[in-house]
Amino acid sequence: MEKSKSLHIVMFPWLAMGHFIPFFRLSKLLALKGHKISFISTPRNLSKLPKIPPNLSSQISLISFSLPTVPNLPSLAESSMDITHNQQQPLKHALDLLQPQLASFLQSSKPDWIIYDYASHSLPSVASQLGISRAFFAVFTAACLSFMGSPSTLIGSGDDGDDARSTAEDFMTIPDWVPFESNLAYRLHEITKYIERTDEDNFGPPDTVRFGITIQQSDVVIVRSSTEFEPDWFNLLGGLYEKPVIPVGFLPPILEESDEIQDDEKWAAVKTWLNKQRVNSVVYVAMGTEVHLSKEELGELAIGLEKSGLPFIWVLKNSPGTGESEFEMLPDGFKERVKGRGFLYMGWAPQVKILSQDSIGGFLTHCGWNSVIEALGLGRVLVMLPMLNDQGLNARLLNEKKVGLEIPRNELDGWFTSEAVAESVRLAVVEESGKVLRETAKAMKGYFGDFGKNDGYVDKFVSQLVDYRKWAGDSNC
Repeated sequence: MEKSKSLHIVMFPWLAMGHFIPFFRLSKLLALKGHKISFISTPRNLSKLPKIPPNLSSQISLISFSLPTVPNLPSLAESSMDITHNQQQPLKHALDLLQPQLASFLQSSKPDWIIYDYASHSLPSVASQLGISRAFFAVFTAACLSFMGSPSTLIGSGDDGDDARSTAEDFMTIPDWVPFESNLAYRLHEITKYIERTDEDNFGPPDTVRFGITIQQSDVVIVRSSTEFEPDWFNLLGGLYEKPVIPVGFLPPILEESDEIQDDEKWAAVKTWLNKQRVNSVVYVAMGTEVHLSKEELGELAIGLEKSGLPFIWVLKNSPGTGESEFEMLPDGFKERVKGRGFLYMGWAPQVKILSQDSIGGFLTHCGWNSVIEALGLGRVLVMLPMLNDQGLNARLLNEKKVGLEIPRNELDGWFTSEAVAESVRLAVVEESGKVLRETAKAMKGYFGDFGKNDGYVDKFVSQLVDYRKWAGDSNC
């Protein structure tokens, strides 16, 4: 690739690990191509990032801003993993209050581009006034973004009735603007939970409005996916947004660089246990940083894993607002009954390293896009239990792609049974009827795990950033 002009790019992700990770991976790839990166977040969040490689230390600067105090937000909370899902809106309000500091930094540093997340709806207008080019980095599928609609639909300002899309039922069917066949839609329990979470006063606009304004005021939209995986959805999305929509690939993790923040002794114990298991036999269970299951849900999931008869490794975490850890909330006698067959891992787990082990046969997941990418990059079949945000839409898309199956649930309240868990796990991982799912998931390595192919997407993206900036500069002359 011909050497291009070096750019100064500011990166500002939403305060969640599923957003930090792709923003930081993209930052490293941009730095490797000679561009200067200013990565902005709060002190505790920056401390959780992997170390900057020595060869990129002069290219990437970590810029720390302290999060303002707001009502209903715990004093030490700086990310979505520190709070319950009902405290997301206060966290977004705290992010909004960082605008004066961000504006001051942008004015003094004069970057060429700023790349931000959906929550930063007020940032594009600030950057525009300063002559800075603006990109919204969507760490979601093109399918999910298309389902949510155009900026005017999201904001509710459409002249053709788009603003009427406001009830739960509106989100439970495929939208009229999708011209091809698909089952992509929310279940009632998913959209009800979303509406309950965002129905907050005095904490800024709802997420749909944040999305809409952010998209509307951006020069380009970047999507963490590929046109090979989602060709129809990308074609649709460009028309909905009426601006450049650029696939940046999946940004797959490099195993040697992944999961640097870990306890070596804990990882050694995990690896020893995994090495004793048969190839493709172990179910890896992890529900991400934002999903916090109730005691009853944990109980059903635990008994389901027990009933499956398969070996499993289950990542558990503290549950904000309860004073208990998920480990403490497990059913009585469960730990003793599964001893030797089940490995219970408390805390942040080296997920990519675990998924890369030969004994892993499948992944029971919440369907966060980051986790899906890591799993399919290694060809692991999915057992899907979506709980929040875009996870339900991801599960519908992945079900259509036949790379896994959803655990059956009650459509009204989302309840699932231990029998459904056990049957789904066995079908996906070991039974003959699940063979096509396993083979299709394995084939996905060619999309999600091909570093050369994914780096090609990044190269094209960088060229577009440089060309757009040159065009913008010429236009202002």
